[in-house]
Order: sequence, then structure tokens, then C-alpha cells
Amino acid sequence: MEMVIGLDVHSKQSVYAAQEEETGKLCGRGDVPTSWEGLGEMIDKLGAPVGTRVALETGTQAMWLARMLSTMGMVPVVLNAQEVRKKALRPRQKSDRRDAFELCDGLRRGIYQTTIYVPDGATLRLRAILSRRRHFVTAATRETNAARFVLRAVGLSSEAASLTTKAAWEKLMSRPAVVNQREHISMHATLWAVAREQASRLEAELAEALVPFAAPARRLLTTPGVGPITAATFIATLGTPTRFPDSHAVVSYLGLAPSTYDSGETVRHGRITKQGSSEMRFLLCEAAQQAGRVHHPLHPYWTKLCSKKGRHKAVVAVAARLARILWRLWRDDAEFDVRELNVVADRKVRTKTTYYRLRTPDEARQPAQE
Repeated sequence: MEMVIGLDVHSKQSVYAAQEEETGKLCGRGDVPTSWEGLGEMIDKLGAPVGTRVALETGTQAMWLARMLSTMGMVPVVLNAQEVRKKALRPRQKSDRRDAFELCDGLRRGIYQTTIYVPDGATLRLRAILSRRRHFVTAATRETNAARFVLRAVGLSSEAASLTTKAAWEKLMSRPAVVNQREHISMHATLWAVAREQASRLEAELAEALVPFAAPARRLLTTPGVGPITAATFIATLGTPTRFPDSHAVVSYLGLAPSTYDSGETVRHGRITKQGSSEMRFLLCEAAQQAGRVHHPLHPYWTKLCSKKGRHKAVVAVAARLARILWRLWRDDAEFDVRELNVVADRKVRTKTTYYRLRTPDEARQPAQE
């Protein structure tokens, strides 16, 4: 007998309801502890076969419970909690038993449109390492800014031009001009060193976690301006390229698509939606800054956008284009090829620098050459 289960999750106790897949007949309901043993008890009591779908709402407990249910042979379906609440039959009469039943019944009838992607174990490990590394890098940056604030308060802001290495901190504290602030600066230097040490450890762990994704990471790194952290974050954020139908969906998922209001005769496009991972948007925008250099293949697009829309909009537009390029490289198992862009390489005789320009209409009609 095929069935569907709805699970309203809480930190200690979870409430469940189960229905037959075809008829909608209630198979059972109750509550169990939110633990491995509790979920096993629920499955045994219901006699749920392998492959049974289990509906969950998004929340702090949803992801690890979804992974646990997957190891038990179930198929977790994580639904958007806001959509579930909007489609509730009695939104002003909320109860855990009713929520569990509506999750189950709504999944059985297919009324929910937004399902949350549950990544595999390797992708989750990658996300966890990148999250911890981002925390310690932010902490190190905070200590650098704090030291600069100490110097700025006494008119010595020019003394702390660069504090990205331990030698730079030591050189700063050895200068006679900062002798009165040396004690406070040494406090920030100590915390900076601890944060950088932890970040370095996580970077070594990240290299190990990237082994299952070695092939796509290598292809993404062939894109100009994309480094190891950007490639790893792109892989961790998307999880798999096959769940996106096209590159437009990727740009929208990353929050780089412009907001739109289209009603009647009114059509307006505003700022980007900023949905999804803010860290991925930040890294793509940092990589897009490299297009401002003359030897970058996207430099012709950069200059064209800068002259029309300004630097900030050019950064966002090039970041969206990079997202499309990275997704296609990953999906097609390909490496970056400048011939796929609408640019022509002009090589200078006296230098080894390669400059790019847009193709003319006549050149665009000709096949791309080496």
C-alpha cells in the first residue's frame, strides 16, 4: 500500500499524519520524539514502504530530518512554510495535528508548487566548511578594521595600509609612530592571527571536501576571474546543474535577475531581487570586477555597460553573465572558451597582453577561429 506522510516538526516532539496515496484514506496519526528512534517508531507503526514521500515544512529542523529520513529509505519533500500557511484551510485555527494532515493531504493532491532542494552529504559538507570559513574570514576582517579605527582616531590611518599578513602586523607595531597604541593593536593582532589560523585549517579541509567535485571545479576555474573559493561556493550553492532548466533560472535563483512589475499597460523593471545566497552574489560581483581590466575577455561588455548604465550596474550585469557561463560549463562538462563570446582577440606585437573587442557584424557572420 502506497502512502504519503505529513510531519509537523518541532525540537522535541513531532506530529505526523499518513494517508493512502490513491484514496486519501487516513492510515494513522500521532506524535513521536524528534530523533532517530522516534522516526523509526513512526515508520514501523505505519508500515511505510521504502520510497514513501514525507512532507516537511522549511525550518531549523527540516534539513537534518530530511537527511535522516533519506537514510531510512523515505523520500523527504521540504515545502516552503509560507506557501503552506497561505494554502491552509483554516489559517486562523492553527494546530500541530491539522498542520501535519494538511502537509500530507496537500502533497498527495499536488497543490504545493515550491519544494526546497535537499543536497546530498558531500554538498552539505562543502556548505558547512564554506560557512565556517566565511565566519572566520569575517572575524579577521573585523579585527583589521578595528586596528585601523584605533590608528585613525589619532591621525595615523596611513600607517595601516595593508594588514593581510602576520609580518605586516609586526611591522606596524614596530613603528615609532604607533608606540602609544601598540598595546591595543597587539590585542587585535592576536585575534586576527587566531581567526586566520582557523580559516587556513578550514581551507585545507575544503580542498579535501572538493575531491568529489574535482572535475567541475577544474572546469569552473578556467573562467577568468574565478578562483577556488568562488568555484567551491558555486558548486555548494547550486548542488547540481541538472535541477535548473536554463541559465535564466540560475540567475533568478541567485537573486541577480531584475525585479519586474507587469500589469496591464504598466511594465517596470527595478533592482535585482537579491534572492538566494548573498555570499554567492558577493563572490560573483567580486569576480566581475576583473572585467574592468583590458585583458579580460568580458572587458568589451564591461566598457559598453559602464558607458550606458554606470559601474555598479555593469558589475551586476557581468556577474549575471558569469553565473550563466559557470552553469553552462558545469552542465556541459566544458572548459571556458573565449571563442564562444562575441569578442575578437587583438594581440599586440611588443607586449604579450591580449586585448579584446566586440565582433563587427561582418565578423559575427563568420565562424569563430583560433
